[in-house]
This record gives sequence, structure tokens and C-alpha cells, in this order.
Amino acid sequence: MRLSRYFLPILRETPKEAELVSHRLMLRAGMIRQEAAGIYAFLPLGLRVLNKICAIVREEQDRSGAIELLMPTIQSADLWRESGRYDDYGKEMLRIKDRHEREMLYGPTNEEMITEIFRAYVRSYKDLPLNLYHLQWKFRDEVRPRFGTMRAREFLMKDAYSFDLDYAGARHAYNKMFVAYLRTFARMGLRAIPMVADTGPIGGNLSHEFIILASTGESEVFCHRDYLKFPIPDADVNFDDVAAIQAIVDTWTSRYAATSEKHDAAAFEALPADKKMSARGIEVGHIFYFGTKYSKPMRAVVAGPDGGEHPVQMGSYGIGPTRLVAAIIEAFHDDAGIKWPEAVAPFRLAILNLKQGDSATDAACESLYRELSARGVELLYNDLDERPGPKFAAADLIGIPWQILVGPKGLAEGKVELKCRADGSRELLTPADALARFAR
Repeated sequence: MRLSRYFLPILRETPKEAELVSHRLMLRAGMIRQEAAGIYAFLPLGLRVLNKICAIVREEQDRSGAIELLMPTIQSADLWRESGRYDDYGKEMLRIKDRHEREMLYGPTNEEMITEIFRAYVRSYKDLPLNLYHLQWKFRDEVRPRFGTMRAREFLMKDAYSFDLDYAGARHAYNKMFVAYLRTFARMGLRAIPMVADTGPIGGNLSHEFIILASTGESEVFCHRDYLKFPIPDADVNFDDVAAIQAIVDTWTSRYAATSEKHDAAAFEALPADKKMSARGIEVGHIFYFGTKYSKPMRAVVAGPDGGEHPVQMGSYGIGPTRLVAAIIEAFHDDAGIKWPEAVAPFRLAILNLKQGDSATDAACESLYRELSARGVELLYNDLDERPGPKFAAADLIGIPWQILVGPKGLAEGKVELKCRADGSRELLTPADALARFAR
């Protein structure tokens, strides 16, 4: 992509309304634009990152055996009355009426709707286990939306819902999501620590929040230092192996880890001094087991092997991709801007022409751009007629992992400069070597 033909409205000044680093950088880097309180448009650069995150989420959900569908954003109030949550949910639910005066709502979550879909089609235990997920926009009318996409009113959510005949099956479904989440966040460059958490309005009695540690985190968390070195499950993990999946979960729940709401000060103080970690954390995922909380009142039952009817055991599992964009920035940035991990970067590589209009630099940049593009490398070519300083600043701000700097002085010696955004290291290469480095 040529920057001269791209839509990238970079802001020179830091927006005054942005409190968090991620909010400031997303606005400055032209990733988002606020359209109303807590409601954001994702601009092209931000959308590329969001799509990368969603792709990883999908791959790991599919790997675990979950099946994707898509549910609507608008739901009938009658479904929520069946479960008993319509009057209990609070003002965060946006309640509306259509032209026929039917009561509707903009879904803040989908437990009721997925239960209604399940009961319409599934009759026998032979069709279980089942885990259905989607990526869909949600709306929660936060009393004070803030921190950009970290706590927005409209947000994108991956929510999965598991259905099983009994507790043993439901617990395995929970464990599979637990392991899938460890892999999902690790692929984005994040180490997410599962912490015992409050179930809130979702309900149930088993819940973990997946927390990344960041100095700008929204809440205080407490955990054992060993979580920083526990191994991430491999890509070939067998999700059908009940014992193996349980063993991974046992390892990742073998040490103390809790959010502030579930913190046990006495248990934490009992840890060895060198193992205690108290830090700020950002929630990036939340999983729940809630049994028959929805299946009983909504009559989601299946015929069991004994011939009787059994309300299914359920769980729900959420990841917020729009929130993750901000969380990754909180974890990976410096004073100059964002430092994207390669897996979620909007582009892998930037080419900076340091003297636009010079025949040698123009030719070298065009050659690199054509060759790399033809080989499928995602790159952004800064071909604007600007001085080098603004080009350096823009590349660092938007956080592209690698930069090829092409200037007349280096080309006179047959070299271009390769800069790594993560650590600032630089290396002189021939254009052919630079091409070989990224055309693998």
C-alpha cells in the first residue's frame, strides 16, 4: 500500500480527552475516531489490526472444536423475560421498541438467544457436546464510558456458549476454552494470567478472568510470580484428551491469582516474599460455567441415555477484540508510539523513501515495493514528499515492526538501513538482502 493513496489521518497533537496511553495513541495514529460517547469508528489502520486479532481468535476457537455462527445485535425482550434477566440487568441494557411497539433490546450478551437457538434444534444427548461462537457487536450503556475502546459502549465481542449433558462434560468444555484462551493471547504476544473472578450478571459459580499485566492497567491484581514462566500449550494440543487438558488447567490454577474483587489477603501474604506479585492488570478475556441457570427457565432440555429429559449444562466464554487492540498497545509502546507484535501489526514492513524525487531512491523504493508486494508481504510505502523527520515519527507512531530506510547516502554505498521497531536496532543491508529477509 502506498501511503499517498491510503487513508491515514495522523494527528500531530495529543488529544486532551484521552486519559490512557492506548486511547491517545489510537487517536493520534489515525486508528479510530469517536462518533459519540463510547462509540468509535475503526479507521483503515485500526481495522487492519482488529481483523488480525479476530483471525487469531477464530483460528483458536476452531482449533478447540467450537463452531462459528452469527447472531443479530437486536434481541426480543421476551427471551430475556424467560430467563428472568430483563428487569434485573440494569440501565446498561439499551431497551428499544420497534414501530409495532414490540419491546426489543440491543444485545449486551447472547446467553438467552443462543439458548433459544439450541432448544429449537437439539433434542438428544447424542448431539452433544456442542460449542457455538460468534464475533458480533454488543452495546452496554456504561454510565461513564472512558479509556477509548478499553471501556466503550459499543464493542466487538467473541462470545462462545457450550452445551453438555452433565457437569463432567461441561467442565471439560470450560477447560478447553481455558486452554484455547492461553494460546490465543500468547499468539498476540501477550502473557495472560487466569485469575479467579466474580461472575457478575452472567451468573454461575466458576469463573476466570484472563489478565495481562500492564503499568496502566485498570485494576489491581495479585498473583504468584511463577505464572510468568508457565509453558503455553502447543499448537498440537489434543482438545479431546480430557486428562491432558485438565493437567494444563491444573498447572495454570496451581498458584495464587485473583482480581481485587476475589483477593484473599491472608492467602497472598502466606506466599514467599520473592513470589508475590501485586500489579495493575487489564482483563482481556472472561470465561464462565453456570450450569442450568438459563437452560432450566428456558426449557433447553435433551433426552438422556436414561430416556429422561435433562436441562443442559452451559458455559459462556468472552474475548473483546476491540478491547484487545487497546490492551496490546498498553503492553507494547514507548514515548514515540506503538510497538506492534508482528502477529497483529497492521503492516509487517514500512518502506521510507528519505528523498522523494531523487532518481536513485525512487527507483530502489519502487523495486522493493514491487518485489515485496508480489511476494505477499504486507507493507506500507511512505512515498510522500516530506522530510525524513516526519516520516520517522509517523513510522514509529503507528508501530510497524520493521522499517526499511532508503536514502541517497546509503544507496551510494549500495546499502539500505533496516530498523526493528521493537528494540530500535539497525542494520545495513543491500537491497537484495533486504528483499530476501522479508520475502520468505
